[in-house]
Amino acid sequence: MTGYMDTMEYFFNEVGFKLAKFEVRDGGGLMGAHDTFDLAGERMMAIYKLVEKHGGVVALDVGDISMGSHQPWSIMEIAKACPELKLVVCHLLAPTRGWEREWKLSLELLNLPNVWFDIAALPKILKPDDYPFNTTVQYLKDAKEILGAKKLMWGTDAPFAATENPYKELCDYLEKSDAFTKEELSDIYYNNALEVYFS
Repeated sequence: MTGYMDTMEYFFNEVGFKLAKFEVRDGGGLMGAHDTFDLAGERMMAIYKLVEKHGGVVALDVGDISMGSHQPWSIMEIAKACPELKLVVCHLLAPTRGWEREWKLSLELLNLPNVWFDIAALPKILKPDDYPFNTTVQYLKDAKEILGAKKLMWGTDAPFAATENPYKELCDYLEKSDAFTKEELSDIYYNNALEVYFS
């Protein structure tokens, strides 16, 4: 897109935007329409630096491990090159059954001060997993052990995830599990997002 940096500068500087989300995953994202590219490459890095300059947040949906867009090592490079930039990795890196070891190693790689993870759509990503989503809860326990609850943020990915489960189920399955304390749930449902997006 011609003039994209000027457009972003306008929205961050004049309009007051604080968040840029990039849907880069294969299929429905940028790498579904374009050849695979390095998320930490020069062109993208200029965008991250712009957002960092304005004290903003970048959210990245990189898809699952089968996709060329799944680049945890590049996210690590971004986080280190832009230490004042808050990075949110969508869908907890979209864990894939049978690839748990690689997923855990990626979480360890990204356990950095300026990186957080949303947990939106995990029951859909990990289907079949019927309510109260015991498989999803186990993955969340593993993520908590690696990252801590302060790095996780609840979400639904509505409307898409809500086409398969009622909103109520997507809201309360964490409360029905033994994965988190009440204090941790307060962080996941509210406090962590407040810190990332509004402070």
